[in-house]
Amino acid sequence: MAEPFRRHDLVRVDPAAWDAWRADRPDLGAVPHLEGWASAGRPLIVRRRVPGETGDPVPLGLPLPPADGKRRIGLALPASALSPVPAVSLAEAAAHAPASWGPAVDALTALGRRHGLVPRPFGSLLWQAVTGLTYLSAASDLDLLWPCRLPVPVGLLDGIAAVAGTAPMGIDGEILLPDGAGLHWRELRDAPEDGSVLAKSLDRLALQGVAGLRGPGPA
Repeated sequence: MAEPFRRHDLVRVDPAAWDAWRADRPDLGAVPHLEGWASAGRPLIVRRRVPGETGDPVPLGLPLPPADGKRRIGLALPASALSPVPAVSLAEAAAHAPASWGPAVDALTALGRRHGLVPRPFGSLLWQAVTGLTYLSAASDLDLLWPCRLPVPVGLLDGIAAVAGTAPMGIDGEILLPDGAGLHWRELRDAPEDGSVLAKSLDRLALQGVAGLRGPGPA
């Protein structure tokens, strides 16, 4: 049966389920922001399962703001306690980015349009946009997801690299394949045709051959 959620999906947690989980984690009682996180409608993100995690609970993550230690809280909850949150596009999150990022964000959004794609932020920009808390700093990168059908256009990969070459921040992120696997965009761009790249999915890490992954696209 297909997974109800995929890695990088945003979800909201039923407040009662959240409170029950917190009651089982007294070690996290003093951690800032956790109390009321669910009742405020703030989301969590679906993460990759770590070794030893099995069964039906959905693996979730909650990164705290850098000012609160930049700690990453990991947990797993039943799918019945979760509701999906619509994906946030880069264009929607752009208002929360530093002004100096504007030209690069505009260029990446336009690049997506040329290829019929909608890039989505994750990392600091996403969390600042969906929580209202401060996650971005002068050292932050822009982390993006590019959901793509196969083959991934070479022009897209070259376009991301071109923007990254002049952007004031690092540009990181993944190409998301139709099966939910994520490939680092630069690794996919630079790998030889007979090489392989690391594919990250909800429940596994695997090397995937490059042959057939890249192809022509819009000019």
